[in-house]
Amino acid sequence: MSHTFSSAQALLDAEGLDLGCTEWLTISQERVNLFAEATGDHQWIHVDPVRAALGPFGGCIAHGYLTQALANLFMPQLLILENMAMGVNYGSDRVRFPAPVRVGSRVRGRGAIVRAEQLGETVQLVVRITVEIEGEARPGCVVDTISRYTFNPIAE
Repeated sequence: MSHTFSSAQALLDAEGLDLGCTEWLTISQERVNLFAEATGDHQWIHVDPVRAALGPFGGCIAHGYLTQALANLFMPQLLILENMAMGVNYGSDRVRFPAPVRVGSRVRGRGAIVRAEQLGETVQLVVRITVEIEGEARPGCVVDTISRYTFNPIAE
């Protein structure tokens, strides 16, 4: 499910909107290994399937920050911005990792617009992304993403 916005006012009016969910994504060992390479975090619970099978999670798990980074993958599936001049990630608030994301599990993003405010010509948007794990009661990550968007003027 995605929602399309083409102006600052449309985003401002969407405060409180439930954006729905993305499609499911399988977390592969390859994705985890690539993240380990990119970040230098080669802890055995992420990259050593033999040792991790005997560990506290019964197998390899995704890095917490990999799970958080999926918000960047999920956002454009939930929120389509047309007529945008520029958008930037401004930061994140209140990041939590309530449950481990096991390799082989499927996750999806659920989004909601928490806050939208005008800052000059820019809209600062806070979107809560919940990374749901298929078949699990608790999510892998909950993060309030903060983005800033500037739109092109609408021709009259």
